[in-house]
Amino acid sequence: MSLPPARLPVRVREMALADCDRVSRIRVRGWQTAYRGLMPQPYLDAMDVTADAERRRALFARTSDGVVHLVAEDESGEVVGWACVGPYRDGEARTADAELYALYVDTGRSGAGVGQALLGESVRRCETAGQARMLLWVLKGNTRARRFYERAGFAPDGAEEPFVVEGVPVPEVRYARPLSG
Repeated sequence: MSLPPARLPVRVREMALADCDRVSRIRVRGWQTAYRGLMPQPYLDAMDVTADAERRRALFARTSDGVVHLVAEDESGEVVGWACVGPYRDGEARTADAELYALYVDTGRSGAGVGQALLGESVRRCETAGQARMLLWVLKGNTRARRFYERAGFAPDGAEEPFVVEGVPVPEVRYARPLSG
């Protein structure tokens, strides 16, 4: 039996353009690990860190309208996690609620408190902005992520969304949490 990684101090800060390569590595490896068995394996295998980093740089350069990208660094300054939060997307419209668009942790740091630190800072920023509720979408079959969010006070609100990857349905469920903003 292996023990979970030790909880190490992490520092959460706003992402910089220079972080895009590392964030893409974390994101792609996160998908390939967390979604194994939930999405078609050829799709996961074809994910490319370099292409993702190029896309991430382009998105980062034009992101605004309340979208915040955060990274978590370990004690040596290495980026070990990434989160992105902003206004809730209802189709093309943005609402007054907050949405956690993404949260990924370096696969070797899972269970070390990195995700909690990123989620905590995301919630804090949304509360400070006066948002009353945070929403997020998670793959229905991703029980590990669902437990993580449930421990943080999120609960499924009954909304489901069809998500199709290479012709395979991969349903998502929406989670919500009230904020004290």
